[in-house]
Amino acid sequence: MNPIRVLLVDDHPMVREGVRVLLEPLEYIEVVGAAPTAAAALEAAAAQQPDVVLLDINLPDQSGIDVCRTLVARYPALKVIALTTFNERSYLTRMLQAGAVGYLLKNALPEDLAEAITRAYAGKKVFADEVQAMLLTPEPAAPMLTRREKEVLQLIADGLTSQEMADKLFVSPVTIESHRRNLLTKFKAGNTASLIKQAAAWSLL
Repeated sequence: MNPIRVLLVDDHPMVREGVRVLLEPLEYIEVVGAAPTAAAALEAAAAQQPDVVLLDINLPDQSGIDVCRTLVARYPALKVIALTTFNERSYLTRMLQAGAVGYLLKNALPEDLAEAITRAYAGKKVFADEVQAMLLTPEPAAPMLTRREKEVLQLIADGLTSQEMADKLFVSPVTIESHRRNLLTKFKAGNTASLIKQAAAWSLL
């Protein structure tokens, strides 16, 4: 049996080299390349024709989610496993929607990583234990927003001040501040940054 051909995609040299060192002693896995960027990953995939890609989500030139989508579209038999530090449902969901067959965290044990590669190559889904637990937990429902709250939320994301929002919506700044407080409460967010992050995760922006 030919070894499973693996391509590593990560912008950190230590991660690429560390994973390579872990996998190279295994006779049934062959690391055929390592790429630091999305562009390099697409070039390497075309040149090396890997069976499995270990793909970081956070790349310097393009999201790993978009890279995953492109790879799966170009090479339907290719198996993509996210290898990331992001233990968040929104990233997991988007990677699976993009065509990934697995989602591992970078704290994975060497034997778990090797097993995940072989299982993915065999057509099975592979998830870190923490991710598996997340999948089994019902996803909370997105907050219900009024039409005006949706408008204010979008304007907050656009970076407008309360006065600018008030002028745009023909209401008083006091009314805008009331909508802000309601939004923070509904999202259980402590600040605007958290509010925007959660709204984006629910595709409300």
